[in-house]
Amino acid sequence: MVHNGIEYGDMQLICEAYQIMKQGLGMSNEEMHAVFAEWNVGELDSYLIEITRDILGYKDEAGEYVVDKILDTAGQKGTGKWTSDSSLELGVPVTLIGEAVFARCLSAMKADRTTASKILSGPEYAFTGDKKAFVEDVRQALLASKLVSYAQGFMLLAEAAKQYKWDLNYGEIALVWRAGCIIRSAFLGKIKEAFDRNPKLTNLLLDDYFHGVIERCQASWRRVVVQAVEAGVPVPAFTTALSFYDGYRSERLPANLLQALRDYFGAHTYERVDQPRGKFFHTNWTGKGGSVSAGTYNV
Repeated sequence: MVHNGIEYGDMQLICEAYQIMKQGLGMSNEEMHAVFAEWNVGELDSYLIEITRDILGYKDEAGEYVVDKILDTAGQKGTGKWTSDSSLELGVPVTLIGEAVFARCLSAMKADRTTASKILSGPEYAFTGDKKAFVEDVRQALLASKLVSYAQGFMLLAEAAKQYKWDLNYGEIALVWRAGCIIRSAFLGKIKEAFDRNPKLTNLLLDDYFHGVIERCQASWRRVVVQAVEAGVPVPAFTTALSFYDGYRSERLPANLLQALRDYFGAHTYERVDQPRGKFFHTNWTGKGGSVSAGTYNV
């Protein structure tokens, strides 16, 4: 299930890279075919990159690109949804796979989108930078986002192992996925090496190799998201991957205000930075309420 969820994320990321190059840069299928061919012999070497290369170069008997004739409504069999459901049940923020599922749901709203396209406007945009340099930015953004997707998938496996008392060998799981699965890629070998270095690794982002990849790709990743927003190109997977990264690396998030809001309207209590974890407090915010607090609930 997690394999298929990551597959959802990988495909959505590839589609967003395609859309940025097609809509944002005005690149032809032939140009994008060449780009994916180049990417497939580097860090992104994988089955899905390989077949994307083939699809973008495939023409029918009339000499026309088949990909342009395919209706833009995606189907799904449910495994991405199951992964997202499990992540919610276990309280693990597998945000990229969730966005990939919702992107398919949005694509299925074809009639509504067709109507909306005639009413709702977007930005006027023309790319004026170095196209070749920006395509490299897209490659690095794809690599960084892909790393977040796999990190989230292994986070879900780790939490499931904890909850269900499983003894999982994460390095071996990566090797299984590399041997004949849809998400097979050279990338998975690096995951195996990361868990060999530290079998108790809590997150792939903390491994020296993957931390180095993120550091190298980060500027490109941010440029791609900014350019996509300015061009009006939807990139939910790229964006949520970057947001997760920024959230995960933040020592302090605005959840302190969220807890205050919950305590104000529902007396749900909160913990304090100057008190031990597990000790809960309630404030009578208006001076009119009581001192009784609601029961706490933690996922």
